[in-house]
Formats: sequence, structure tokens, C-alpha cells
Amino acid sequence: MERRDVLRLSAVAGATGALTLGRVSFADATPAAGQPGGGQHGGGQHGGGPGEGGPGEQSRRVTGHLPTGAPDFVYLPVEVPHGVREIAVAYRYDKPTVPEGTPGNACDIGIFDERGTGLGGAGFRGWSGGARTEFFLRADEATPGYLPGPVNAGTWHIALGPYTIAPQGLSYDVTVTLRYGPPGPTPAPVHPPERARGRGRAWYRGDGHLHSVHSDGKRTPAEIAALARAAGLDFINTSEHNTTSAHRAWDGLWGDDLLILTGEEVTTRNGHVVAMGTDPEVFIDWRYRARDNAFGTYARAIRRAGGLVIPAHPHATCIGCHWKFGLNDADAVEVWNGPYTPDDEITLAEWDNTLVAHSRGRADWLPAVGHSDAHRDPDVVGLPQTVVLADDLSRRALLDGIRAGRVWIAESSKVDLAFSVTGERGEHAGIAERLEVPRRAKVTAQLKVSGAPGCTVSFLTDQGLLYSTPLPASGSGTVSWQTTPDHAAYIRAEVRHPSTTAGLPGPMAAMTNPVFLGRRR
Repeated sequence: MERRDVLRLSAVAGATGALTLGRVSFADATPAAGQPGGGQHGGGQHGGGPGEGGPGEQSRRVTGHLPTGAPDFVYLPVEVPHGVREIAVAYRYDKPTVPEGTPGNACDIGIFDERGTGLGGAGFRGWSGGARTEFFLRADEATPGYLPGPVNAGTWHIALGPYTIAPQGLSYDVTVTLRYGPPGPTPAPVHPPERARGRGRAWYRGDGHLHSVHSDGKRTPAEIAALARAAGLDFINTSEHNTTSAHRAWDGLWGDDLLILTGEEVTTRNGHVVAMGTDPEVFIDWRYRARDNAFGTYARAIRRAGGLVIPAHPHATCIGCHWKFGLNDADAVEVWNGPYTPDDEITLAEWDNTLVAHSRGRADWLPAVGHSDAHRDPDVVGLPQTVVLADDLSRRALLDGIRAGRVWIAESSKVDLAFSVTGERGEHAGIAERLEVPRRAKVTAQLKVSGAPGCTVSFLTDQGLLYSTPLPASGSGTVSWQTTPDHAAYIRAEVRHPSTTAGLPGPMAAMTNPVFLGRRR
């Protein structure tokens, strides 16, 4: 396809940026199960040659070229006849040399079944992004990232996502194989329970952003569960890129000591959002950009599914990772992602700026959370971890705690803290609460810390950092500081390691959400 044709069709496709190629047909021959039929292949499209096949299967090969400026999603329709047991897809694309600083070729892949490609995902059957070069699905089993189920007759669509395209363009090569035979049964999915034993109302530690082999991670769910327990976590949230296939992959891995929530990392071209604690099997679409003014629709879909909307690593440097949708639709924001970096420092400052609005009496302030985003060794599950005050160890209670901001963040379970602010007459407020005292009343902030040797404690307000002091060598101690609501709309606490980069604060060891001061206006 010529560049001008692709650009013309992209304009016709509109803001969603989709292009549909010519159909791939298998109608010329349908071999019976176990019977020879592999030699009856049609030729490829866009320059492709004949496919390869064995007894009881057919293949088609499709090749083509996409120029720079191609749409975000390219759909290849495949006419699937009756009697297909399994569909398998393999693809590759060229990776030419590009000048330094210029993105090369990167192309994701997924598939939609006969129900179509409409936004909302009724036909969604799987996505592996750029993590795999081939996949299959059938009634009883599928490649991780894909959903097992019947291969019904109709028009399926292979979805190519040219994430970045080199100046030379991107040449793709897709082979589709159909295997015929009885479909077999589709096992009923088994999902994690919504409650674990817990300790009643208590602080629970969790990691809400993790990846396994069901997207671009390298760990199995069993390995992640073991690492979560070793990290002292009470809960985790499965959050694969643009797929729900892992929701049914945790059978036997939960227990009284570990609650497993289901979710998704909705990975758009303008930022990623963790849909945390959504109903099992609920798919949230990702095929839109900020310019489409569609994010609010999908944020509401996350909430209807019982989940939280949490923008992930808003200032990460990877292509497509910067958060462009604003924070009005968020329930919390991931201010700390993995080992603490300057990206997190920028997000932290941006989040802190949002707290002033609540200081004027608004109730809809934006809590901060922290997650590991662990994918593979040596990524550390539980670095950092979100510590939530919840009524019990259940999905509903944890999400309520996060939504309310009853949260602090730590680099590991070795770090413990307690933070509160008290008034002159015994008034008391904890994290996410308001200490309603007169504007000139003295208040005392107190942070009790353990497990943070070599660290410094700081108290911050809407004016910035106002008090800082090192902890004892043991890493344990209690630090107090006084102010008034006239001088501080809120107080929050940080525990940091010594600085390792000139001009930047040291890496975070722990931090709290704020306590707000003064009577509501």
C-alpha cells in the first residue's frame, strides 16, 4: 500500500486511528479433521506467497508495508469457516537501522473474534503487545495474554499496533493458520475470592501494579505469589497490559495470607492507567488518545466494574508512557513506580500541587499510591508497596481505603511508621483526615518510624519542606514538629535516604498522604 493511500485512509478512519486491510479467505478448501488439506492454500496478500500447512490445517500469509504516519491500529480481517478448532498467528516485521535518537520499528499484535473490533471490546480475545511473535487460541486453552473459547465462524480481525515506525517504514509479515476438528470444552474460569482472613481493621500492605507472562513479564503467577509472600504483602493486583487473561491464572495461589485482586494496565498511546480491583473478566479498552476525549468513558467503565482509576508512572520516559489525560477522572495517582527515580520526583511534585484545592475544603482530593511495576528479575515485588488502612482484608475494604487516601508508601515491609497531628485540646487526626481547629491554634505533627537506618524525616506543607531532621543511627525514632493552620494547609511526611545525585533529594524510603488542617470554609 502506498504512503498516500495509508494517510488518506487514516484520515477517513478519524481520531481513533484505525485502518482495515483486505480480507483473508479460507473458503476455497475446508479440510475435515485429520484429513489432508494442507496443500490447498491461497496466495498471500500485498505480495505474500503461499502458506505452510499440515494435515487438517490451512495457512495464509499476508505481507505489507506501513509508512510513517500510519494509523495506530491496522486490522487484518480473516474469514473463519465452520469446523475450526484452533486459530494460530505468527508475525514478524523488519527492524532497519535508524539514526540515534530516532524511534525504530515496534509493532504490537492481538486479535478480535467474530463479534467485531468495536470500542468497548465485545470481540476482544487477546493481546500480547510486542511481547510475543506468535500465539494460538482454542476452546480449552490459549497462549498467555489470550482468552480460550470457541473459534466460531465469521470475520475475525488480527490487530496490528504499529507503536513506532522508522523513517524507512515498517514491513510486516503475518501468517494465519486454522486447524480443524472438534472444538472441545471450554473450562469455566476460576477467579480469586474477594476476601482473605485478615486482621480486622488494620494496615495492609500491597502491590497493585505487577506483570506476568500474560503480558510482557517473565514471571509466572506462581512465582509472583511466592515473591509477594516473601515481601510481606497482604494483597496484590494483577495488571497485565490490555488483557484480562491472567484473571483466571491464579487458581491455588491465593490463601488466608494473600488476597489477589484482578485488574488491567490500560496501555494507551498517551499514558497508562492501572484499573485496580475490577470485576474478573471485565476488559477495559485502550484504543484511544487524549485528543479523542474518550478517557472519561473508560474511567467510568472501570468504576462500574468496581475498580479504581490510577494513572501509572505519569512522567516515565518510555514512548507513550507520559500521562496526557489529566487527573480529573482519577481516583488516586501512582507517584512512586519501582525504584525511586527523578521521574517519580516530578510526579510527586505535581501531585503535591493538587493538594491545595482540598485545603479549601474540597472532599475529592487525589491520594498517592506506590507500586513496583515488576516485570522480571531483578525487579523487586513490593518495591514500593502501598500500605492501606482497611476495615478488613477484602477487595471492597482495600479499595475504599485507597479511595479515601488512608495510605502511606514504603520501600519494603522492613519500614514501618505511624503519622498523626494533634491539637492543643487533644484533637487528633490521622492520614487522610482533617484536624478541625482554629487557624491560630498550635498543632503538633508526629511521625514514628522504624526500619529506616541512615534516613532523614521531613515534614512538608503547602509551602514546601519546612522541617527536616536525621533519624538515629538505628533507623528508628519519633520526630515531632509544631505549626498552625494559618501557616500550613496540610502536613505530610517523607522519609528519605541520603542524596545520590547533586541537586536532587535522596531516594524515598517512605512517605505519607497528608493530614489537612483547619476548619472547612
